[in-house]
Amino acid sequence: MSITRRDALKLLVAGGVVGVGCERARPGKAASGEADPGEADPGRKTSARADPVVGVEPLGATWQTLDPFLFCAYHDDAYPAGNEQMGPAASLAGRQLGSDFGRKDGWSMYHGQTVPGFPRHPHRGFETVSVVRRGLLDHSDSLGATARYGEGDVQWLTAGAGILHAEMFPLVRRTNQNPLEMFQLWLNLPQSKKMVQPHFSMLWKPSIPVVVARDVGGVAAEIDLVAGRLGAVAAPSPPPNSWAADPESDVAIWTIKLAAEARWVMPPARPGSNRALFYFRGSGLSVGGRAVDVRHRIQLAPDREAVLENGPTESELLMMQGKPIGEPVAKRGPFVMNTEEEIRQAFSDYRRTEFGGWPWQKDDPVHSRPEGRFAKHVDGRIERPT
Repeated sequence: MSITRRDALKLLVAGGVVGVGCERARPGKAASGEADPGEADPGRKTSARADPVVGVEPLGATWQTLDPFLFCAYHDDAYPAGNEQMGPAASLAGRQLGSDFGRKDGWSMYHGQTVPGFPRHPHRGFETVSVVRRGLLDHSDSLGATARYGEGDVQWLTAGAGILHAEMFPLVRRTNQNPLEMFQLWLNLPQSKKMVQPHFSMLWKPSIPVVVARDVGGVAAEIDLVAGRLGAVAAPSPPPNSWAADPESDVAIWTIKLAAEARWVMPPARPGSNRALFYFRGSGLSVGGRAVDVRHRIQLAPDREAVLENGPTESELLMMQGKPIGEPVAKRGPFVMNTEEEIRQAFSDYRRTEFGGWPWQKDDPVHSRPEGRFAKHVDGRIERPT
């Protein structure tokens, strides 16, 4: 049974609508054995190089992914200036408030009524990895933790046994536009970890390494490492119970930016892993010698290097990779388990306990306009990007 983020957001639970929801590290060289991704590509050839492209498919409203990932939602909203409540300083007429996904005027309110975003909603049995490239996201959850992050920060939330959280997009600028661009990836948990205690980690932008690789002409590819390793450069550690925390999982999440006419050789992953590129911006890209149109997913053979050759404009891609968990998946709305019985139990537990209740006065809390980026954890510890 497949499910889109929109379907999950619209699912009714207990009579209510359920939603789903710094500077960069200095670029450095990364050793990778035969090739250094921080060095110019020597243009070497392998004997009888096989086509690394397994298949190419168009991207839909939500991006269909491969095990161990469940799907990816990409938000690219051109929000206007904000009003007093940090909602849009624009008419909301013609929008289906509470379920606005129409991108009227280039942006959506989603499940927000005043501020765009996703008011409180539950999760169980998987993880969300929220990569906020532009704009801000205000997080609040049933454990009492809260945060404001964005402009390149990442939140990695292990829902585990169950959590309620809200994800709102405050429009803090009153006189300028408030663009938002983000990915939210759903990463599955193995059966042995589905009922672990919920946990979230903040990966602030300064902690996310960037590898800069230049081809023989000096043209750059920039690879941001949210998860995984590229040569000698490793991303920050994921949460302790994540599938990505297993060194054998080969989980990697990279964003790739190719300058115009750049050429980059992506080294192979481990045999048996699933690997895909999501080409969401640019034109004229070829992968392994095959021309690919923008807004397509390129599934790759994991054990082959892939030559990316860009066209006349800058291109951007998201790469998701990992060893498949290989277990049965039962998905319904905000819950992802192994069996239908476990799904029914998740709904029953949520109705009975609300996963700890909701300690906030509103279903869609946001922080004050001048508040900077921060995270307050369950233990009261406060951290900010340095």
